[in-house]
Order: sequence, then structure tokens, then C-alpha cells
Amino acid sequence: MYSAIAANKRNTVLIMAVFVGIIGAIGYVVSLFYGNTSFAYWAIGAAAVYAIIQYYAASSLAVSMTGAQEIEKKDNPRLYRIVENLAITEGMPMPKVYIIDDPAPNAFATGRNPQHAIVAATTGILEIMNDRELEGVMAHELGHVKNYDIRVSMIAFGLVSAISILSDMVLRMLFFSDSDNRNVNPIVIVIGVIFVILAPIIAAVVQLAVSRQREYLADATGAMTTRDSEGLANALEKLKEYGRPMQRQSSATAHLFFNNPLKSGFMNKLFSSHPPLDERIARLRDNATKF
Repeated sequence: MYSAIAANKRNTVLIMAVFVGIIGAIGYVVSLFYGNTSFAYWAIGAAAVYAIIQYYAASSLAVSMTGAQEIEKKDNPRLYRIVENLAITEGMPMPKVYIIDDPAPNAFATGRNPQHAIVAATTGILEIMNDRELEGVMAHELGHVKNYDIRVSMIAFGLVSAISILSDMVLRMLFFSDSDNRNVNPIVIVIGVIFVILAPIIAAVVQLAVSRQREYLADATGAMTTRDSEGLANALEKLKEYGRPMQRQSSATAHLFFNNPLKSGFMNKLFSSHPPLDERIARLRDNATKF
């Protein structure tokens, strides 16, 4: 488990390098078009500043986008005590606890690190889960905190957003510019435009691939915390039966949730940030003795 956490921290640097590379490449396309290499440096600098701002502000933004409300122990003793006991078990700081007024059963974790973490649960999941299952769900969410998945998610969220915004700006510049620069091979420009169009998709695919692997790891971490993989497996079984899209949906925050909060559909399944529930359940049960 410690090696997995260390790998997550290394992957954070790798993800940032990949995304900065994409941003630099977009800037290079603009540099070719205008014949000014400074565009690439400006693009990287602006994206880095944007990502840093998002890194510190994204958790508050995510909470705002989901409509979550912070609670104290007296507001919902059951949820608060489960999170409190799990945090004590793991020797972690107590995260802030939120509830989302939504009948869809779901939960999420966000924040920069264990010292600035947030966990949330919907009213729907509190209603259908018994204490054993709810403990498994919240142990999974604290697993994201412990494994520093929340940090990676915030960085990826910020950089993917930056790439999308930058790509849109660059496309507008390339198509609507009055530049008469004829020193660049048209084929190079065409290739550059294609890359700029594909860049947000490439960034999103990288983000989704990372998110899926982190869901498996959080499941394993949660099962090791509770020593009860069946409780978490049962919770996932209930999601198969009672799962539904959330009322307030956003693809930007979908990767934060315990289960995919978006409406089902071919594209959503293809680009889902979550592995299939059946695969998660099978992994938990196949490795039950190892937890």
C-alpha cells in the first residue's frame, strides 16, 4: 500500500509533465503560425498559473457545483461518527464532512491533501445503506484521501480545464486571424490544428485512465481499513440496483464521485471515469482473503 501511495505521488509529477507538454505543444503551434517562439512560453506560464489557482480553489468549486453543505456531528451523528472512527483508525486528520441533498446514492472526496480534505455523502446513499455498507463507502473515500488521489484529481481537473480553454482560444486565433505569414508549410499548420482539436480529448483520456485505476486502489484501501471487503462489495451491489444520475451533474466533477453521477449513455460509458461496478465487486471478492 505504501508503494502504491508513493507511486501516486510520482504519477502526479508525470501527469503534470504530460499536461504541460500538451500545453507547450499547443503554444508551439501558435508560434509556428505567427513566427514568434514566445507564444509557447506564454502558454506554459499562463496554464501553470491557472492550474495553481485551480489547485487551491478547485475543492471549494467542486463543493459549490454539487450543492454540498457542511455538517457538524449534531446534524447527522451517524455519518459524522463513521467518518470520525475511520479517520482515527487510519491516524488521519478529521476531514470536513458534507451532505448533498440528492436522492441519487453517491459520495465523494476532494481537497489538496489529508490536512485539507473534504468527504461528502448524498441523502440517497444515507437512506439505502446500512451502517456496514456506509462504513465501506466512506472508507473508500478516505482511501482517496490517504492515497493522495484527491491531489492528483485537483491537479488533473485544473490542467484539463486549462487545456480545453487554451485549445478553444488557439482555434479561434488560427481560423479568424488576419495573419499573412506564408513562411510555414501548410501541412504543418493542418497537423497543428488537428493536434489542437485533439488535445482536450487526449488530456481527458489520460485523466480518465488515471481515475479508473485510483478507484480500484481506493476500494482496496477501504477494504483494508475496515477489514470487511464484503461490506463494500454489498454497497456496490446496492448501487447496481438503486443507482441513478444525480440532479446536479457535471462532467468536470464526475471523477470525484464514488459512482458515476452522470446519465447513462454510450459516450458517458466510453469516457467514464469509473470502472464497471461488476469489475469492482469481483476484485473485492476475489481478493477478500488478502485484505
